[in-house]
Amino acid sequence: MRIKDIMAALEAWAPRSLQEDYDNCGLQIGDPDAEVGAALICLDCTEQVVEEASRLGCGLIISHHPVIFRGLKSLSGKGYVERTILAAIKHGVALYAIHTNLDNIDTGVNAEIGARLGITAPRILAPRTGQLRKLIVFVPIDHADAVRNAVFEAGGGHLGAYDECSFTVGGMGTFRPGEGSHPFIGNEGTRELVSEFRLEFIYPTHQEGAVLAAMRSAHPYEEVAYDLIPLANTHQGIGSGMIGELDKPLEESKFLAMVKEAFGLKVVRHSRILGKPVQRVAWCGGSGAFLIGKAKGAGADAYLTGDIKYHEFFDADSQLLLADIGHYGSEQYTMNLIQRRLGELFPTFAVRLTGMVTDPIYHS
Repeated sequence: MRIKDIMAALEAWAPRSLQEDYDNCGLQIGDPDAEVGAALICLDCTEQVVEEASRLGCGLIISHHPVIFRGLKSLSGKGYVERTILAAIKHGVALYAIHTNLDNIDTGVNAEIGARLGITAPRILAPRTGQLRKLIVFVPIDHADAVRNAVFEAGGGHLGAYDECSFTVGGMGTFRPGEGSHPFIGNEGTRELVSEFRLEFIYPTHQEGAVLAAMRSAHPYEEVAYDLIPLANTHQGIGSGMIGELDKPLEESKFLAMVKEAFGLKVVRHSRILGKPVQRVAWCGGSGAFLIGKAKGAGADAYLTGDIKYHEFFDADSQLLLADIGHYGSEQYTMNLIQRRLGELFPTFAVRLTGMVTDPIYHS
């Protein structure tokens, strides 16, 4: 496989445009045109993981957390990041990261956590705005179906569980072909009056290129008249955290025991036991304390995440059970998620999971 083909598949699933501003996803080391025989998946890429990849013949490491996260001023090997980069260059191993873009989709990191909790119909806890646009295009009536179908095929017209959504209204369009034009309808220098449909579609911003290319390819006009309108609507499939319901309520102690078993944890840090049943659960992989207020506002009985600070536990405010399952603990199954996805797309390509536990935190 060429690295760029694997990248394209991953970024069709979790577009890089969905990463947070502070993040650094994508190919960090390596030639996108290079061919690799296998890939190694990990949460964190370390020197030991690079050595493992080299030993197993994996020319590509796909990590959740980027190795290069902040600017580097040297490559002298003085810290683990520089040593990891030097090891990757030495062994000819490419490094790729799929981080907050995978956090921000409804089939990503948080969907995997929900599946491990046994929640079958989770939804985004904090959906994003600014992720949707409307395409309005004017097309001769006889060609409307071709344009509709092309836009639908490219990903336009999806609204939640519905697809092939559009709106159509009829009208009359005028135009006069200028000198040197090659009009589909009419003649140079003569004004034309044509029966047209105004077609409207909503689409995610990250699919704009594909939607516009498909629309143009199916449209008969030499010059296509269309409008692009930003929408304030939230995109229910893109955003932070998730929330859903357990099949049946659990006592808090039993809920915490279930969480420990599901995530293989020795300990869970949590806020005060409230003596209330837990059924509606919210969660966010990694560092998700910023969503505590959203979880309370959504009526969650419990909120799971990692990296909760001392004073942030006070934010539970006797309204919900706040549980810290660790950064690594919450995201550890992201490796399995990526492996499954690539296995479905490239069944003959070897995708291995690291055997290294890269959690830097120990409990004694």
